[in-house]
Amino acid sequence: MKRRVVSITLLVLCFSALFHSTHSVVAQVPPQASPQAQQATKKLEKLSKQLKLTPEQKLKLAPILEAEAPKLQAIRSNTSLTDAQKLEQISAVHQESDPQMKAILSPQQYEQLQKARQKEVKEAIKKKGL
Repeated sequence: MKRRVVSITLLVLCFSALFHSTHSVVAQVPPQASPQAQQATKKLEKLSKQLKLTPEQKLKLAPILEAEAPKLQAIRSNTSLTDAQKLEQISAVHQESDPQMKAILSPQQYEQLQKARQKEVKEAIKKKGL
């Protein structure tokens, strides 16, 4: 419960900063924020720049990315999985949130998102030698 309150408070602070400042939200994340919240905020900022998100889109995407963050972190830190299994599970997490993302993004933004994800997978495969 306490973690949920902290997460909600963090989101409110982050999005308040979006509307009242031209500074990056990443710089506005309190240092005591959970690693998952920090990861979600960084990902939101990266997507915002890549896809030229509107403030409304940012607000709608934040909970989706925050829900993804702990799942992705768990996959990445699971030493019992091979790199290929990690990539497969990360892809499954993205597929899970894909319908929500598609509903928020314009067709062009969604296409850009898909291309960015494919590029990340290809780079990971190349890096890991899979």
